[in-house]
Amino acid sequence: MDILFLLVPLSVLLALGVLGVLAWAVWSGQFEDMESEGQRIFQDEAMKDAQKRPADTMG
Repeated sequence: MDILFLLVPLSVLLALGVLGVLAWAVWSGQFEDMESEGQRIFQDEAMKDAQKRPADTMG
């Protein structure tokens, strides 16, 4: 029973820490534009493919 006096405050502190990190992420703009990051992956690969093609036809 004595362990509850340690575990309950620790779990409350952990929950507050998680909420604090989530609040920081929301307020710092981490979730503002979620679609463009997914599109950037496809654009990078398309640019890499375009850069490889002229080199492949030369040799």
